[in-house]
Formats: sequence, C-alpha cells, structure tokens
Amino acid sequence: MAAAAKHLTSVTLELGGKSPTIVDETADLQKAAETIMWGKFVNAGQTCVAPDYLYVHAAVRDAFVAACQAVIKARYGDSAQSQRSNADFTHIINQRHTQRIEGLLKDATSRGARVLSGGEVDTAGNYIAPTLVDNVPMDSTLMQEEIFGPVLPILPYTDLQQVIEAINADQKPLALYIWSNSQTNIDKVLTNTSSGGACVNHCVLHVAHGNLPFGGVNNSGIGSSHGIYGFKAFSHERAVLKGGWLPSIRMFFPPYTAGRARIMNLLVKWVGR
Repeated sequence: MAAAAKHLTSVTLELGGKSPTIVDETADLQKAAETIMWGKFVNAGQTCVAPDYLYVHAAVRDAFVAACQAVIKARYGDSAQSQRSNADFTHIINQRHTQRIEGLLKDATSRGARVLSGGEVDTAGNYIAPTLVDNVPMDSTLMQEEIFGPVLPILPYTDLQQVIEAINADQKPLALYIWSNSQTNIDKVLTNTSSGGACVNHCVLHVAHGNLPFGGVNNSGIGSSHGIYGFKAFSHERAVLKGGWLPSIRMFFPPYTAGRARIMNLLVKWVGR
C-alpha cells in the first residue's frame, strides 16, 4: 500500500487476521466438530481464512471438545507417532514458521494454557501436531497474533454479548464463523460484528464460492475479488457521455435571468426525482 501510494495506484489487499468462531449451545456439535477440525487443520492451519480461535458455550464445551478430539483421532491417528506419519496431515512450510508457531504455543502454556490434544513439535522436521488448547490468557501472543498454524485455542463463554464485544474490541477479521440453530443468535452476531466474510454453520468454504465477494475489511483487507466483484475491483469503469442534438445546456449559460432561473429550478427538480 505504501509503494502504491507513491504512484497513486489503487490497491486491493487481502491481509488475513484472527478469524473468530462461535459454537453456541444450540449448535449441532458433531457437525460443527467435523467441519471446524477440517477448516482449522487443512494445510495445517496455513490458510488465511482458517478458524483462528473458538468460543464455545460453557454448557456444551465438554461435549464439543470430546467430539473434536474424536475427529482428530479418527482422521489423523490416536497416537503422536501415527499423527506425525499421517499422509493426510501436512507439515509447516519452513523451519522459521515452525519456530514461530512453537513460540506461540510455548508462551501460552508457560502462562497456564492447557493442551487438550496434540502439542507435539518437531522443529527440525517442520511438524506441529493438530493441537487444541484451553485456559489461554487473552494477552498471550497466541491470542494476539494470527496463528496461521494447527493450534486452536478454545474459550468457553456464557454471554453471547460479551463474545461480540470481545470480537469488536479487536481488529476486524477476514472471516467470522458461527455455529447455531438459533436464528436469534445468528442474527445478533451478524448484525453486531464486522468481518470480511462470514459463514453460518460452515467455515472456510465461502472463499471457494465464485459468486461471493472475497476480501477483508479495514485491517483484514481492502476490496474484494472473485466473480463480478473481482472483475470490477481490477478494472476501471470509465463514464462516457455524448452530447445530443438538443443543446439544452444553453439554458444553464449566463446571464441568469428570473425566467431562466425558474426553468433551471424545474429541471433540477425533475432530474432529482
């Protein structure tokens, strides 16, 4: 953006961010667990729209965590070794990024976070297991930086309004996901938050829909791509007006007599209808 500003060049930016996920007390927990575990761990969390952290209602927290743990075992193996050798779970892109994610996890656990699943790290092999954590301090780096890796903080809540306020207190995310069978809760979240995109009872897949605009808002991006939205973002709509045979513009030439002023006022009112 700074480079483009020197030349007054317009920009369309997709910047990522910490995308929150909400699972309320009415959600289909099994469906939510299966889909969120896919959305979070596809490409080992190295996607810009991966669920970054998750709020789950305290009433269903234990059942949801158990469902997530079962999904991880079923898909990637029930031991650290089997998960590490699983061909369906990728490694981290390089050692520097592996060390960065490991640092986020170590900072959180050193301050009281608890590993619920996974947690194994092989820096030399660029591997981090699919990991769930809770009791994560809100001021930990895990909750302050975009994770971009296979670590999912799980935060219990009892008041949806407090969750909305917490989301709004942070930078606007690239995506927001809510799992619920309550239309009231869905409407409340979508009406009172701002994000680049959103999914209801799904995650990540909106980026693959060619007829939906994809992009961020504020800190998570500027402009949209995909479909007609991308065509308009990366092109310029030039207005072209051609004069006709009737030189009506002459009525707007001075001198502005009283009669001409009345005609002008009538035209302006007619055009503005």
